[in-house]
Amino acid sequence: MNSENSSKPPSSDGLAKKPKTSSLRGKSDKAVGGQPGHKGSTLKRVAVPTGTKDYLPPSHCKRCHSALTLDQAQVLERRQIFDVPVLSFGVIEHRAYTVVCACGQRHDSSFPAAVSEAAQYGQNVRALGVHLTQGQMLPYARAAELIFEMTGLSVSPATLHAWVGEASAALQGTAALIARPLHLAPVLCADELGLRVDGKLYWMHVAATGNLTWYGMHAKRGMEAIVAHGILPKRLGVLVHDCWASYWKLDDGLHALCNAHLLRELVYVQEMTGQNWPAAMTELLLNAQRLGAATRQQGRPLDAGAIAAFTTVYFDIVRAGEQLNPPKIKPDGKRGRCKQSDAHNLLGRFRTHAESALRFIADANVPFSNNIAERAVRMPKVKQKISGCFRTTAAPTISAPSDPVSTRYANRDIACWKCCAARLLAIPSRLPRSG
Repeated sequence: MNSENSSKPPSSDGLAKKPKTSSLRGKSDKAVGGQPGHKGSTLKRVAVPTGTKDYLPPSHCKRCHSALTLDQAQVLERRQIFDVPVLSFGVIEHRAYTVVCACGQRHDSSFPAAVSEAAQYGQNVRALGVHLTQGQMLPYARAAELIFEMTGLSVSPATLHAWVGEASAALQGTAALIARPLHLAPVLCADELGLRVDGKLYWMHVAATGNLTWYGMHAKRGMEAIVAHGILPKRLGVLVHDCWASYWKLDDGLHALCNAHLLRELVYVQEMTGQNWPAAMTELLLNAQRLGAATRQQGRPLDAGAIAAFTTVYFDIVRAGEQLNPPKIKPDGKRGRCKQSDAHNLLGRFRTHAESALRFIADANVPFSNNIAERAVRMPKVKQKISGCFRTTAAPTISAPSDPVSTRYANRDIACWKCCAARLLAIPSRLPRSG
């Protein structure tokens, strides 16, 4: 078992050369590169540039040496260079004044609420610091180094950490607003990921739809965390997950299984046993996925006859597998349950959770896999790989709007941290006062 045929991370494979395996994704007959009809993009000149640089002809004719009338020269050709300006920080001094009336009454002006210190960082660099550490996943020290190299402004990693905490606090109201649409969503995808936080194992829980994503951190992986976060127990729609046991304790609604996980397990069982039923089940699930996608594009559901046919073949394959993998009988005098084979356990899940595994066929809103939630956990995992671990649990929840682009926290988080940057504009600095 390795990362190719299970949910194990690639880091667990070790440094040995991986054996060549077959991919679940079939070979395409399309040529490499952009496909016909693909809308390309290229750098194009703008009508009004931000500046111009003129290259005038010589002052005298190179043949007769007569003086040229340069004020009558016409533009021969235009070429444009797109670049970013050289950045440098600026310092704006805010001044409050006092004046005394002839009657002796003194009048003092006041600073805006955002100008609270004798010297403080401004809103733009604070928003940049949050975006670099959270949106672009840079470690705090490298983000501080980048800000200094780009602008010449020195910022400590501890200051960046404080800004992230302030941003998290400012976004908690938004998190609460995002939680309610997740409760009402017709389909909700959930996943969890182990992270190293302050030298200990914590679990990041994710609840996501195509438009919204909610993150929560907890020391536990199971029901204690699910109840504490309060997102999944209040849902009204179908819960899509990877068959983790704790999700089945939420028996107040419908469930759907991630078939991508099941396909990986089928590959493993086929490699270990050499039996034919895993390949048959794989073909069935992929054919159902293709047919379902085609009918969705046509704007109609899969007809009842096709659903019944897929269900019949599904149980035929399960029965065939069960005949080849009967349960092991516990020897007399032995305590506890008898350990069953991986093939037998997988077949048990296919039979017990058949309705959940095939829900994507009957309900056009249910996705074939849990890819939405798995994409959401991908970038925090990359963040940990870059930084080594997380230092604190001070920012336990994050919520973000999503867009259809493949994630980079991003699939949602460009929008998330733009929102965060806007909130930062109103947050006063916590720099210590100086004389």
